[in-house]
Amino acid sequence: MSHHPASHQPASHGAASHQPDPSPPARVLTPADYGWDEERERSFAPFRADGLVPGRVVRAERGRCDVAAEVGPVRATVPPTPDAEDGLTPCTGDWVALRPATPATSATVAAVLERRTAVVRSTASRTSHSQVLAANVDTVAVAVSLANPLRHGRIERMLALAWESGATPVVVLTKADLCADPRRAAAEVAEVAPGVEVLVTSAATGEGTDALAATLSGTVVLLGPSGVGKSALGNRLLGEDRLATGAIRESDGRGRHTTAWRELLPLPHGGVLLDTPGLRGVGMHEADEGLDQTFAEITELAGSCRFADCAHTAEPDCAVLAAVESGRITRRRLDSYHRLLRENAYAASRTDARLRAEQERPKKDIARLRRAINRSGDRRV
Repeated sequence: MSHHPASHQPASHGAASHQPDPSPPARVLTPADYGWDEERERSFAPFRADGLVPGRVVRAERGRCDVAAEVGPVRATVPPTPDAEDGLTPCTGDWVALRPATPATSATVAAVLERRTAVVRSTASRTSHSQVLAANVDTVAVAVSLANPLRHGRIERMLALAWESGATPVVVLTKADLCADPRRAAAEVAEVAPGVEVLVTSAATGEGTDALAATLSGTVVLLGPSGVGKSALGNRLLGEDRLATGAIRESDGRGRHTTAWRELLPLPHGGVLLDTPGLRGVGMHEADEGLDQTFAEITELAGSCRFADCAHTAEPDCAVLAAVESGRITRRRLDSYHRLLRENAYAASRTDARLRAEQERPKKDIARLRRAINRSGDRRV
C-alpha cells in the first residue's frame, strides 16, 4: 500500500503551527474596574428596578459622554437641561444611571448618582456659578514643578481646592532632576502644606514614582497648571505612554495644553487615574473647610484670640498676629490666608445674590401676570 507523501511530513500541520497564537481579545472593562463597590450597588437597587444600569463617566462632552458600563464602553446621550447646575450634567468621574440603548434609541443618562467627593472651582467668568473638575475622587495629587521657582500662594490655593473636595490631598513635586536641591524644596513646601504628604518625583529618571504609586489610592486626579509634568508623571503611573506630553516654551517657561479633556484611565495595579488639562486659574467656591485645613495653624491659633470673630488684622490680643510677630507664622502666609478668605466670601455673596434673585423671580412673574390681566380687563371696559 502506498502512502501519500504528505502524510509523513511534519509540515502537514501547516506552517501556522509555528506561528504565534493570535492575541487574546482585550478584556472588557466594567464598573468594577473603575471603583464600583457594594455600597453603591445597594443604593442603586431602585434604579435597577426601573430598568437602569450603572456606569462611570470616563470622558464627558457637551451633550454626550463615554461611560464604562456592565456591557462595556457605551457612548451615551445627555439630555439637555435648562440649568447646568441642576445635577443632571455629568462630568468625568461621575457615576450615572443609564437607560440602555434600544433599536430605536441610543443609551441615555437618566440620572447622575450622588457624589461622594467633588473638586469644584468658581468659573473663570467670576460669576456665582461653579465648575466641577472631577467627581468621586479619593486622592488629589497637586503637581508642582521644581524646574521653576516655587509659588507658595498657588500651592495654598490648590490645597484649599483639594481639601474642600473631601478627598485626600498629596503634593507631588515633579522634575526633581531639574532642581539643584529637591529635598530643601520639599521642606519648604511642607511648611505651607500642613498635614499633607509631600513627595519628590522625576518622570524623566523615575525617582520617587514607586513611592508615589504606593501612596496614591482609589481614583486619583492630577491637578496643576500646564507644564508641570502631569502627563509625563501619569504615563509613569500607567506604565505606558498613554498621555500626550509637550515641551515648555523657553520664552516664559510655561507649558502648552497637551491634555485636551478630562479622562479616566485604570491604573495597572488598581485604582483609576484622572488626567486633567492644565488649570490657568483656580477660583475659590464655598471653600471654608478647605481654607481651614490649608491654614490649619492659623485656624488653631484663632481659638486663642480674645475675640471670637477676630479678623487677625489689628485686634488686641490676637494670637495669630502674635505668632506673626514671633516668626512662628510668616506675614506672607497670613496675607495669603486673608486674600483667599476675601475671594471665598465674594464668591459666597455672589451665590447668595443669585439665589435671592431666583427666589424672587416667581413673585415677579406673578406680579407681571396680574398687571397684564388688569390691563386687558381695562381694555374690555
